[in-house]
Amino acid sequence: MKFSLSRFFSDYGMAGVLVLLCLYYSWATYTTLEPRGEAAAPDLAAQIARSMPKGGNVLIIARADDEDARFAAAVETRLKEAGIHVVGKVLGDPRAARQALQKYDSERVPIGRIATTPECAAWTIFDGLSEKYPNLGSPALAIPRSYRWPTFLKKENLLNVANQIVVVAILAIGMTLVIIAGGIDLSVGSLIALSAVVMTSLIRDRGGIDATTGTLILACSAGVGACAFIGLFSGLVVTVFRVPPFIGTLAVMQVASGLAFIIARGGSIYEAPDSLAWLGRGVGWFGIPHAVVLMVALYIAAHVLMSRTALGRYIYAVGGNVEATRLSGVRVGAVVVFVYVLSGALAGLGGVVLASQLKSGSPTYGLAYELYVIAAVVVGGASLSGGEGRIFGTLIGALIIAVIQNGMNLTGVESYTQKIVLGFVILGAVLLDMLKRRNWRDLFASMRPAPK
Repeated sequence: MKFSLSRFFSDYGMAGVLVLLCLYYSWATYTTLEPRGEAAAPDLAAQIARSMPKGGNVLIIARADDEDARFAAAVETRLKEAGIHVVGKVLGDPRAARQALQKYDSERVPIGRIATTPECAAWTIFDGLSEKYPNLGSPALAIPRSYRWPTFLKKENLLNVANQIVVVAILAIGMTLVIIAGGIDLSVGSLIALSAVVMTSLIRDRGGIDATTGTLILACSAGVGACAFIGLFSGLVVTVFRVPPFIGTLAVMQVASGLAFIIARGGSIYEAPDSLAWLGRGVGWFGIPHAVVLMVALYIAAHVLMSRTALGRYIYAVGGNVEATRLSGVRVGAVVVFVYVLSGALAGLGGVVLASQLKSGSPTYGLAYELYVIAAVVVGGASLSGGEGRIFGTLIGALIIAVIQNGMNLTGVESYTQKIVLGFVILGAVLLDMLKRRNWRDLFASMRPAPK
């Protein structure tokens, strides 16, 4: 297939918007950062190693919380690797630090540096160390140096954005196929809740916190299968009974939500083993979350389906001109049912991921998710009229939604204003779709009153 630059920008032009948003929020969140925990250890250890000879003594002092404990352990490991002797590690309050200093002073142990955190460095016990503890020598405080960097581009924040968008992005794959085929599926949010409670209720009844790996796989499959069956029902309602997709899936949304509440008996289900969190919270190579790897694999598979198979072409054809497609011999009803089944199955998988992230199931999961999913698909370039859209365009749309929400959170925009912004983003995407199909002159001409 010959590459067309204009076609590329038409399909994936929103990638430029995503880049601009990232640049803006990087600029808006550019600030002074204080490294914390393990992240502060490498620079501090290198700083100490450069400023004192090998064999010098270092005392590590930090508070007793988990973050400072990780900091102290990481600094100790790095210093030992650099050949610097760590005489001790104190985790506690100023009293514990004072006792340690008195101990080393009485034992006449010279200390070259005291590695600590900015919070601990503010303790008054470190004032006049040479006078209070003359046998320590002249120990200097070494603390992690601050640096200038966008909060938006911190590794923790980027991973947070990826984790937040995984469920929406997975659902958006199925929604993209449904919209390309000329339909809509409003039930995906309720299917998340249904999948989560079906899965966790089975886990609870088959071992609870002691459930085996086989039970987890069976429960996850049941959650996805239940939602695929609901998707089959939606597809039959739309094709066999000719119910408009908006009305049909709106009714199915209510049915699925009611089923979720009945199965969960109106409450949440927490009886699940820690291993359930492997998919939602686990990380693999290079610290990439398992859920993100799953999302990328699904997008690649969906892209191949839509761009390299006859079924993908049929889906585009059904959305472009259903009557011409039927006359061409394509089983239109089967194609439409397939996209609804796939949308339901992917919504079920999204429910599995969300339940894994939260290690629980609840009938309230997925509330208003259908709005974010549709927004991602439309912002990604799919036409609500059907017949047009790209899988990777949807991924870009999902990332745009996630970046906007995350950026507004980082810059202190209140939640009510965020809803207004998201609404205008969706409206803008729909208007752009209209402009692609109709030029400005035709659009304004349609607004003029008809001649009398």
